[in-house]
Amino acid sequence: TRSRFLYYLFSLGTELGNELFYILFFPFCIWNLDAWLGRRLIIIWVWVMYLGQCTKDVIRWPRPASPPVVKLEVFYNSEYSMPSTHAMSGTAIPLALLLLSYGRWQYPLMFGLILAFCWCSLVCCSRIYMGMHSILDVIAGFLYAILILVVFHPVVDLIDNFNLTYKYAPLIIISLHLALGIFSFTLDTWSTSRGDTAQILGCGAGVACGSHVNYIMGLKLDPPPDTLPLSLSSLTVTVFGKAILRLLIGVIVLLLTKVAMKKATIPLACKIFRIPHDDVRKARQRMEVELPYRYITYGTVGFSLMFIVPCLFHFIGLS
Repeated sequence: TRSRFLYYLFSLGTELGNELFYILFFPFCIWNLDAWLGRRLIIIWVWVMYLGQCTKDVIRWPRPASPPVVKLEVFYNSEYSMPSTHAMSGTAIPLALLLLSYGRWQYPLMFGLILAFCWCSLVCCSRIYMGMHSILDVIAGFLYAILILVVFHPVVDLIDNFNLTYKYAPLIIISLHLALGIFSFTLDTWSTSRGDTAQILGCGAGVACGSHVNYIMGLKLDPPPDTLPLSLSSLTVTVFGKAILRLLIGVIVLLLTKVAMKKATIPLACKIFRIPHDDVRKARQRMEVELPYRYITYGTVGFSLMFIVPCLFHFIGLS
């Protein structure tokens, strides 16, 4: 059946696992709600997506065949299928949000459970509806995300604490994320997954380094334990206006940073590795260009998200 409502509903579900959503959701959380929560969500998201993408490239199952499946989305068609990383992120983010925020923020548990269930179901069902995954891919993604959460949720405090307080944290973070990106890919053909993974690792490294600089400089400290649990301040026009203004100005800065870094890093990588860059699209598919350009660009975006944009807010009186 060709239902317009279902098409738009599941297109929204798919967007909950795409870059547009992440560049709105994580900044909103960090700038307007709780940086403590945002940092931990990003740590979990980076590991879930990294392990998901690597597993795809080890198992190498193709996407569902079309026909019989009707594909309503083709952007990720060049990637392998098993497990569904959309299902993984659509399971891990709402569940981690619930696990990390319940008890820290005052809200009814039922509300958190319903939100997590609806979010997860919408993303998982959207992948099958869009023709991008089989039911097995989605179930495997869902279970894999839960397994990763079971392992990482208990150590997320330790990781965040290390990122903030350890003297040589930035050096270790940058080296580790770079090594993970370089050694995890032996692709037989080019696909979007290598670049996406470098993007996620770069973002994670940038956010961690930005958090470290904040901590060292004594900026944007988390609320002390005796003020917990936090309650949502009453929503006034001023509070809402400031939140939207922060999101709008901040995201514009992040997008401009992304464009500027992309313009600078692609020709630079081509020059260093002596790759002709008259056809940028072709040059970008070379590992020597794709990994540094994605990693540096999104590392800078992550660093801006945590450090540069909050400094700007402080400067213009929006913090």
